[in-house]
Amino acid sequence: MKSALVFINLGTPDSPSTRDVRRFLKEFLSDRRVVEVPWLIWQLILRLIILPFRSPRVSKAYRQIWFGDTSPLKHFSSSLVEGVREKVTQSYPDADIDVRLAMTYCAPSLDSQIKALCDAGVENILFVPLYPQYSATTTAAALDAIARSFSNIRNIPQWSWVRNYHHHPDYIAALGESVRAHWQQHGRAEKLLMSFHGIPKRNIELGDPYEQHCEETAGAVAKYLGLSDEQWLLTYQSRLGKAEWLTPYTDKTVESLPGQGCKSLDVMCPAFAVECLETLEEIDGEAKEIFTHHGGEAFNYIPCLNDSDAHQQFMLELCRPFLDSVTDKGVR
Repeated sequence: MKSALVFINLGTPDSPSTRDVRRFLKEFLSDRRVVEVPWLIWQLILRLIILPFRSPRVSKAYRQIWFGDTSPLKHFSSSLVEGVREKVTQSYPDADIDVRLAMTYCAPSLDSQIKALCDAGVENILFVPLYPQYSATTTAAALDAIARSFSNIRNIPQWSWVRNYHHHPDYIAALGESVRAHWQQHGRAEKLLMSFHGIPKRNIELGDPYEQHCEETAGAVAKYLGLSDEQWLLTYQSRLGKAEWLTPYTDKTVESLPGQGCKSLDVMCPAFAVECLETLEEIDGEAKEIFTHHGGEAFNYIPCLNDSDAHQQFMLELCRPFLDSVTDKGVR
C-alpha cells in the first residue's frame, strides 16, 4: 500500500520583505479559526490598521533571525522531516511511504502536497500537526485546510491525523532531557520558565482545551525534572490586541522576577516544535532584554527540540502505529 506521512506546521513568509510578510500575515490572520471576530469588522481592522503598520515591524524582526534563504521555522521543520524520512526508510525498508512537510499558510501548502500525493496514487495518509497542545487556532485550522483540499478531490484516500501529543511520555522525556543537557553545559538557573503561545481567554471559555494541555505539559516536564513548585513557572506569550489572553503573561512575568529576587532564569517554549519568530525574537530577544533591563543577571534560552535526533525519533514513534498498520509489520 502506498502511504504517506504529512507533517504540518503553521507557515512562514517566503522572505523577510515587507511584501511577503504582509501576504503571510493577511492569509494567517484572515483565518476565522485564528481570529474569532465578526468577519467584516475584522477585515477592516486587518487591512486598514494591522497590515499597514504591523507588516514593516514584523519584517524587521524576521530580518534579524532569517536563516540565509529561509526562515528558522522552515529550516528546522524541513530538516526535522528529512530526518524522520530517513528513519522511516531505515525502519521500513520495503515499504512505499512518502514523508512530506506542509504548511497551513503559504508554501509548501497543504493543498499542493495533498494533490501531489493523490496524483501519485497514495492510498493512506497520516497528518501530523506539529502542535503538541491542541487548539482550534492551530490544530483545527490545519484540519480545516485538509478538508478544503479534499473537497476538490473526487477519489479521497483513507486518512487520519494526530490530534495532540502534549503528554506523550517520549515527548516529555525529550523536553526534559533537552533541559538537562542545557544544565550540564551551561549550569542551572534559579527558576525554569515554560512559555507557551497564548490565545484569547474567551477561546478557553468556549471550550478550547489548550490551557489544560499546556498545564499538563508543563506539570509533566517539571515532574520529570524533579522540580518543586517554587522552581518553575508557566506563562503565555504573543498576545495580540486588547482582549484578555491567557495569563500570566510572559513579558510581565520576566519583568517582575528580578524584583522578587530571581536573578537567573532558564526559559523554554514547549508549545513550539521548532524555532520561529516567537521563540528567537520574542523570547531570546525581547524577553531577555526585559529581564536584564529590570535587574536580571542571566537569561538562558533553551532551544526547541528542532531537528534533534531525539525529536526525529519521537516523531517516528508517534507515527509507528500508523506505519505498522500500513506495512507487513501490522499483519504479523
